[in-house]
Amino acid sequence: MAPARRFANHPGTKEAPASALEYRFDNDENPALRGLPLVLASLVASSSEWVQKLLWTNAKFSQLRYLPGLEQTSWRLEPNVIPLGDGSSPEGMLELGPELQQPQPAHLPGRFYSVADYHELYKSGEATPLQLVETLLPLIRRDVQPQSKYAVAWTQTNVDEVLAAARASTERWAAGKPLGLLDGVPFGVKDDTEVKGYVSMMGMKVNKAEEYFNRPEEKTVWPAKMLEEAGAIMVGKMNQHEIGMDTTGCNPTTGTATNWYNKLYYPGGSSSGAGSALSAGIVPITLGTDAGGSVRIPSAFCGVYGLKTTFNRLCNRNSAFCVIGPLTSTVADLTIAYRFMSQRNPDDPAQNLFAVSMPPEPSAKKYLGICRDWIAISDPDVRGIFDTTLAHLTSQMGYEAVDIKLPYLREGQLAHACSATTEAASHAQARVRDPARYLGPLNHPNRIAVSVGSQTPAADLFRYGQIRQVIMEHLAFLFDKYPGLLVLTPTTPMAGLPIHPGDQKYGFTDANVTIRAMSFVWYSNMSGCPAVSCPVGYVDPAQGEGKLPVGVMAMGEWGAEEQLLAFARDTETYLNHVYPGGRQRPAEWADAIAMAKENAAKKGDK
Repeated sequence: MAPARRFANHPGTKEAPASALEYRFDNDENPALRGLPLVLASLVASSSEWVQKLLWTNAKFSQLRYLPGLEQTSWRLEPNVIPLGDGSSPEGMLELGPELQQPQPAHLPGRFYSVADYHELYKSGEATPLQLVETLLPLIRRDVQPQSKYAVAWTQTNVDEVLAAARASTERWAAGKPLGLLDGVPFGVKDDTEVKGYVSMMGMKVNKAEEYFNRPEEKTVWPAKMLEEAGAIMVGKMNQHEIGMDTTGCNPTTGTATNWYNKLYYPGGSSSGAGSALSAGIVPITLGTDAGGSVRIPSAFCGVYGLKTTFNRLCNRNSAFCVIGPLTSTVADLTIAYRFMSQRNPDDPAQNLFAVSMPPEPSAKKYLGICRDWIAISDPDVRGIFDTTLAHLTSQMGYEAVDIKLPYLREGQLAHACSATTEAASHAQARVRDPARYLGPLNHPNRIAVSVGSQTPAADLFRYGQIRQVIMEHLAFLFDKYPGLLVLTPTTPMAGLPIHPGDQKYGFTDANVTIRAMSFVWYSNMSGCPAVSCPVGYVDPAQGEGKLPVGVMAMGEWGAEEQLLAFARDTETYLNHVYPGGRQRPAEWADAIAMAKENAAKKGDK
């Protein structure tokens, strides 16, 4: 059956066979390595293809080549589905309604600042964009002493350029001609994302002998450029898990960004600096990348919002999985950031074909797809938060829960993990002068992971592409059966990942933990569908002080970003007004606007 909406590259609607819908949960048996055993294993794996192949097989990647029932299935190497307009779709960005331009009520207990608060700050004249940036720079710079406790979330700041942008914004405000709602609003960009004048170091140790580390980007990636053209100020590049290859954010080279809700837990990765800086109150908007949950996992662990966009919706990332997506403190900011970032790029022949994502009609049915066998793997405390949230959404907010089955929940995750690791090996080889020495710039955990990815046979990648096709066909079947369906899961099956003493020296590798953390998020990357993570509650930790945020994730049809944003607004209402105690801020949340006002007042007294 053809989809009701128009799409390019649509997979077709086809229900998966019963055998593919059986969830075969399987415990992984990859060795966890830390300290000197990790260093030794890294040296051995880096130099021995036999060991690399052994680890590849031990990860169960070879099992998928024997998967029955795929003989007649076409393979698909990219999930490049493009929603097309129907002639009535708007050509430009959707307007920012008044609901997006109002600060949240001051009485909310865990209130985070939004774009609207910065706009009101500048409009009132209590502080200027320049005064705000002068307040932020000592908090985020890594090249000053004493270093701020918040600076570990950042890697680079081109101070002169940041100050110049802040002065230009201040002059526009002084002349009564701001560019709009975003003028003067600070934001950060993940270290792997292109910004003109910065080297995209990707959380790696700088090696000036390699040309890669001496080559600043010549232009800014489209989504960040759209924010800058609206007047937003890019204040710096943000820390991450090295080359984006894990879910914790542990980085022995650049330092590990802080989870401000509980410092004995990781902030999540790989967009760790983005989640950390948002939860600390340093900026209201950050840009992350997501090839396997790297926007959504830190959003969940750090108690903020993250949107993984439709594949290639914002720009092409030279990847079969990775997209750029915004992380923000509020849903209004997530909406604002997405709308600016998703404007059509006339120089991108695929991205500019995307129809503008439209909000759902008020009368539209609101289905939540629940795959119960899948969700059941969650920890009990996470499952409790999820069930309570689902009960509220269905009893009070007009959603209808429907039981669904999803194909290849185990097999597809292995296919995703192997494909992404293989892609990482290819990218690593392209970053060095001598491809035979491609592991040199990487830390010990990534030397193991990437070297294993280098052993994937080409025929296996095609088999993974067949699994992807079945997943996409079945999702299209569900979207056709339940128009507007959102697949609902926890963002992660656990509330957080505790820090193990000593991990900061060499890092660590624990593929079992990595795969478990990605249990739900990978499906969106494999299928190309958009997904949003939203905080909905808090649970007690196993160590340290401070409750841990829990996120839920909704995945929608290709191009359904605005529907996901509407869902996120519903969960935000629940967290702010229904959840016992409401939203919580970390104990060391930094009141950036109050500090800017104080600094402005001091300058005014002189």
